[in-house]
Amino acid sequence: MRSRPNTPASDTPDTSHTHTELPKRPVWQPIRGPFERWPYLTDLLLAILALLLTLLLWSRTGDVLALQSLWDVTAFQCGFIGCFALLWRRTHPWQVHAVVLAAMLMLELGLPADGVVALAFSLYALGRYEANTRASFIGVIAAIVFVAIDQNTVVQPTAGGTVTVMLVWALWYIGRRLRFRGEYLRLLEERADYLERERNAEAERAVAAERTRIAREMHDVVAHQVSLMTIQAGAARAISRNNPEAASEALAAVETAGRQAMAEMRDLLGVLRPASDAAVLTPQPSLDDLTALIEKVRLVVPKVEYDRQGDLESVPTSVSLAAYRIIQESLTNVVKHVGSKASVYVSVKAEKECLSIRVCDDGHSPAEPSGDTKFGDGPSTGHGVTGMRERAELLGGHLHADVLAQGGFEVVAQLPTATGRR
Repeated sequence: MRSRPNTPASDTPDTSHTHTELPKRPVWQPIRGPFERWPYLTDLLLAILALLLTLLLWSRTGDVLALQSLWDVTAFQCGFIGCFALLWRRTHPWQVHAVVLAAMLMLELGLPADGVVALAFSLYALGRYEANTRASFIGVIAAIVFVAIDQNTVVQPTAGGTVTVMLVWALWYIGRRLRFRGEYLRLLEERADYLERERNAEAERAVAAERTRIAREMHDVVAHQVSLMTIQAGAARAISRNNPEAASEALAAVETAGRQAMAEMRDLLGVLRPASDAAVLTPQPSLDDLTALIEKVRLVVPKVEYDRQGDLESVPTSVSLAAYRIIQESLTNVVKHVGSKASVYVSVKAEKECLSIRVCDDGHSPAEPSGDTKFGDGPSTGHGVTGMRERAELLGGHLHADVLAQGGFEVVAQLPTATGRR
């Protein structure tokens, strides 16, 4: 059903009292419905009708219904068998047609009765339900030859005989055309079902990919901000008695980091809301926001050196976002696992076809790794380095993270910036 086009909010009517209009059913649908629901009952009624019409036809041409001789009984049996063979016209159309033709042939060979009306129904069933085109065509040709000989149309053509032959062909042709139409509609329904399944599968894949992206973004945001908040809160607790002013500043920094974490999470979760409830989202972070990120980290780790080279303005948006998240996660690991006495070096260099990133620290801290972030290329239960590596590989780049020989930890990544990688 085609949905109603979108209208402006000011022109949108109150939908509390509206209802969806159902498509109008064809006039013949109430009649066709019972025939489709009870096909066997329909065939039984059709066989009885054919027999009654046959007996009505015989009553006008002779005394067959009196059953005064063996030939009358034989004629009645032929008519009965030919009509009630229609009970199997859906499942065995050409066999039923052959039985009807055989009954007609026996009546034609000398029995005191005319033909049976069941021939008209068997011709339609032969065209409508016979899947074998050759068998269906042979059956209608046999019926045409029989009727043409019976009406003496071949030797002495008459208007009545010609119309009868054309009626035989027309009944079969109508059934055949309805079969082709039914097959066409069935193929359309199968194709529609297939396309719907593919659309649902594609939607599920898109949802899974979006969930993965949001989970990765949430990990980067929460891990970075919460790490800063934890370090600053711990520092404030340590100096709260001796230096209340510095403790107040640390708590203010905790509040600022918390508010920024809430804002970034609100922006990420905003994509999950319906379009009508979507809020105005702030832009995704990029390389231009690295300066602010470094300044926030310097509140906890004062010795952070930041070096940027090349034209960073021309870096594609996807690469810029991935670079920001990689540096953010690397600095988060420094705050969590090394501490405030570490020396950190951050380098971002825009080269001809790639963006080079390097984040390293000297590792001078008594802090013990918490296990939440993966150090080195070995197995770990964390997702920090794994998420960074996935970001790099998604763009066609690579990332290496390992412990330095002289102490400390280093993260090196190269992200392609060529047009084909955007």
